[in-house]
Amino acid sequence: MSFSCPLCHARLTLADNSLTCPQGHRFDMAKEGYVNLLPVQHKRSRDPGDSAEMMQARRAFLDAAHYEPLRDAVAQWLTKMLTEHATSILDIGCGEGYYTATFADVAARFGATTVGLDVSKSAIRAAAKRYPQVTFCVASSHRLPFEEATQDAVIRIYAPCKAQELARVVKPNGWVVTVTPGPRHLMEMKGLIYDEVRLHAPHSEQLEGFTLKHEQSLGYEMQLTGTEAVALLQMTPFAWRAKPEVWEALAKQTEFRCQTDFSIHCWQRDV
Repeated sequence: MSFSCPLCHARLTLADNSLTCPQGHRFDMAKEGYVNLLPVQHKRSRDPGDSAEMMQARRAFLDAAHYEPLRDAVAQWLTKMLTEHATSILDIGCGEGYYTATFADVAARFGATTVGLDVSKSAIRAAAKRYPQVTFCVASSHRLPFEEATQDAVIRIYAPCKAQELARVVKPNGWVVTVTPGPRHLMEMKGLIYDEVRLHAPHSEQLEGFTLKHEQSLGYEMQLTGTEAVALLQMTPFAWRAKPEVWEALAKQTEFRCQTDFSIHCWQRDV
């Protein structure tokens, strides 16, 4: 794995269960099998990313397979993109690893390894315990700890990352797959929280150094229990705006119907 030092950007090598660089910076592998490459000076808070409670809600919701069509759609595109020469793919903002594990199954068919990256230590710890076939790291998506032109594909599901960083780490002719909310994503849930429900803005991202090769909308209705609806709200940005009565009303639902609307974009790195 072509990790680079987050402090001096030199190559990291693995020895005695630690990653070290020529400058002597050292990062120990955790007992769960992941490595923390987020130096304290790069943190924006003491414990950045999703909390353990948010991670558990996310895992419960995803394990119920409500976002399985999205996972499978991205995996299908990965199958088309990767070649027999592929060596590594990266899942940015991987959370507890639900999507990453499936992407790793695809990559393994081409002989490639898979790395999951997230800023949340609690999410990465849980992911590493559950999916030992994947290499996980705690790191910033704005300072990717990888050498240049080492990734055959990078997947971003709702995760931020600078276009310059993507262009730096993706191989020529490699790929970036992004997933963002479509205009009508979770409209019914938003209707419980906001007096005026506004559509998500249309996708307008431009990735310098890449050419958009494919775009796709994916939408379907979910039928959720009250517990699942609460878990979904917990893992969305809407949670910060939801009043106590919204949480209580959702928890009492026997069936909550909610629309998904995902926008999938596939970008190819220019040569």
